[in-house]
Amino acid sequence: MLALALTAPDDARAGNNGLPVDAELVLAVDVSRSMDEAELRLDRDGYVAALRDPEVIAAIESGFYGRIALAYVEWGGEAEQRIVIPWQVIDSPARAAAAAAVLAGRQGPAMHDTSISSALLFADLLFRDSGFASQRRIIDISGDGANNWGPPVAGARDAVVRDGITINGLPVTLHPGGPGGMDPVLLATYYEDCVMGGPDSFVLSVQTPELLAETIRRKMVQEISQRGPTLEQAKVTKLVPRIDCEIDHLVPNMITTP
Repeated sequence: MLALALTAPDDARAGNNGLPVDAELVLAVDVSRSMDEAELRLDRDGYVAALRDPEVIAAIESGFYGRIALAYVEWGGEAEQRIVIPWQVIDSPARAAAAAAVLAGRQGPAMHDTSISSALLFADLLFRDSGFASQRRIIDISGDGANNWGPPVAGARDAVVRDGITINGLPVTLHPGGPGGMDPVLLATYYEDCVMGGPDSFVLSVQTPELLAETIRRKMVQEISQRGPTLEQAKVTKLVPRIDCEIDHLVPNMITTP
């Protein structure tokens, strides 16, 4: 039985008082209307499994402080973000299981549009009020489509990276070719060129539903295990993207990479 309660945001800020952690991690998960209830459940179950996974726990406990701070946010359109798990210290299997239990019981509805840019800016604000002290702040953002609402995504990414935050991408293709489905290769390229940014940033792509849970687990292990601080400066301006970051159809432009 879980004896740990998840704290409210105000209580968390008051109690953290600059508590040092190895990393602050925001899991920002797309729940836009292109995903049906079964797909939303599959996505949440992947994060539930990751939080219960021994390798994820081992990655957390192997850090200098042996703890991370974690928040879980669902997002859709420009003004559609909801905090499902406010900032929590994860430093043991029990605390990770408490967070997983919240997601396991979650049955929130889908949202409307896909505003990756607004989700990134919302997560940026969460770091400012976290109350933790860390040298690594990471947004782990997943989604099944391109930015189609809100501010330009490249500008939002650059603003977040300037704040010293790393953005890792998890492009998810659960129904390629179907309604709302995007070609997996183009979606991965979009996330690489238009969404991810900052030191040690990376993208892991999910191309079939069967790979979702395992990819989420691998991604969390990789970003938690990365040691800091890095000497590399945050990269704001990228090379010319291979696709247009400001369209929502993932049509390649004429620029190719060697």
